[in-house]
Amino acid sequence: MKELTESMTTWLAGHGIAEWLIPFIVSLFPLIELRGGIIAARLINMDLWKAIWVCMLGNIIPIPFILLFIDKIFDFIKKKEVPILCKIVVNLEKKALNKSGTMEKGEFFFLLFFVGIPLPGTGAWTGSLIAVLRRIPLKKSVPAIFLGLCLASAIMCVLCYGFPEVFAKMFG
Repeated sequence: MKELTESMTTWLAGHGIAEWLIPFIVSLFPLIELRGGIIAARLINMDLWKAIWVCMLGNIIPIPFILLFIDKIFDFIKKKEVPILCKIVVNLEKKALNKSGTMEKGEFFFLLFFVGIPLPGTGAWTGSLIAVLRRIPLKKSVPAIFLGLCLASAIMCVLCYGFPEVFAKMFG
């Protein structure tokens, strides 16, 4: 992911995109999300606090659309019976449900840590898809996803900016 983020950052910067927009745009993309946005922000030496806000905003924007509309979009695609699109939808559903395993009672904490621990295939996009497919109520899924983004942001900031700099910004 780091290589993809670096090349995307370089490409965006080379095409005259405003500096603050680069990590925002990177954070919008599924699979890259906030994790890549923080990397992009560090690559362009963006201030830590600005990076957090820009990347959080970029990653949060698509989430309500996923939570509210993805099941309707998937149903529409399945009804149209376009083989390649149906196959993509079924694969996305399988992957999301396989990643969620059995989480009956701990839905909130599962989503929080699934979104919050920056590993490949995790994040707010997939966490939102899992919440929809598992029919987790919005009052439980929205706070879990948001807190997960906060956790992912903290972890990525420490990894990209270094613990002393993050600590100094927070407590200095």
